[in-house]
Amino acid sequence: MSMRATLLTALLMMSTPLLAAHHGGDSSEAMAGHSAIEAEQPWTRATPPGAGAGGGFVTLTNHGDGDDMLIGATSPVTERVEIHIMEMDGDVMRMAPLPGGIELPAGGSVTLAPGGLHLMLMELDSPIVEGEPVPVTLEFQHAEPMEIELRVLPVGASPEGHHHESGHSHGHNHAAH
Repeated sequence: MSMRATLLTALLMMSTPLLAAHHGGDSSEAMAGHSAIEAEQPWTRATPPGAGAGGGFVTLTNHGDGDDMLIGATSPVTERVEIHIMEMDGDVMRMAPLPGGIELPAGGSVTLAPGGLHLMLMELDSPIVEGEPVPVTLEFQHAEPMEIELRVLPVGASPEGHHHESGHSHGHNHAAH
């Protein structure tokens, strides 16, 4: 009986480090195969007929120990998705591609929103329709690609329920993003 107890104790002691590593004892091992990036509140706005582009918005949080970068995106609704930034150029808000991507610092969050960093769904084949989610695959420098669905809100709307119609001008066309 003591031989059996000794054997069981030895097996238990040898397996404990393996269990700890498998269940999060080593964070790099625990994250293998799982993305450390979280996407929250992905959304877009419906586009009017004939609109050539639409914007994609989401908050990305990097729960990992190392910095990462959003380097691109794809969507079946268009052949080209670009990462853009809106910046003030004197008194005019201008939009420009950001080919280097968006930095996602370890432990930090970045919000892609109207008037700042955002995704541009270029050369749309058909309008983005309210209530019909838009699938997007986000591509990262280190994390695995992530499939998200942009919730489609009415033209000029935002998730907070505010409308951004032409009643107040900010030097750019909100309906296009």
